Amino acid sequence: MIRLVDVTKTFRADGVSKTVAREISLTMPGGAAVALIGRNGAGKSSLLSMIAGTMRPTSGRIEVDGSVSWPVGFAGSFHGDLSGMQNTRFVARIYGIDTDQLVGFVYEVSELGDHFFLPFRTYSQGMRARLGFAMSMGIDFDTYLIDEVTSVGDEAFRAKSEILLRDRLKTRGAIVVSHSAPMLKRMCSAAVVIENGEATWFDTVEAGLRQHRRNMQLESSLA
Repeated sequence: MIRLVDVTKTFRADGVSKTVAREISLTMPGGAAVALIGRNGAGKSSLLSMIAGTMRPTSGRIEVDGSVSWPVGFAGSFHGDLSGMQNTRFVARIYGIDTDQLVGFVYEVSELGDHFFLPFRTYSQGMRARLGFAMSMGIDFDTYLIDEVTSVGDEAFRAKSEILLRDRLKTRGAIVVSHSAPMLKRMCSAAVVIENGEATWFDTVEAGLRQHRRNMQLESSLA
């Protein structure tokens, strides 16, 4: 279970403020796969980061029951001078899991080949995301935070990624951000739509997508 209580997040830069979350109070049940839907810049990734604990809300609090992954595919905390393998071993020690087992899993899933043994700073953005995705999947979290990870790599890797994710979600929960409506329908059972700093719960993904389309049409009519 993930509970947001009066969560507000405001960014300020050069005298300009933007609020992406405004006193959001919402409960996401444990074990549910929830689609997080909204226009570009609505605050979806910021909300994931706050739930993961890598970003603090401006006010309010987030209560988490169980373990939550970092945003799957996120690779911003890896050490640039360490290889993919060394970064994997480091993460395994942090989470107290078998290092050799995680290394073997990440090497196979990431499909990095010899690059797995090269410094992380030499990786392309796609390779970094693959490493982060594989590492996330190798750790047994109660809830996975997924941010556009299946857009990484070629078609075969995207298909493999989705199969692996769907297998995890048979017994675990997730919050999923994606611009692919068909994928959200396949993976999720409920939705949260973010619009103008507010979050609204929908019992089905289709209902959430319909509301999102209405939001976009309203914006077009006002332009």
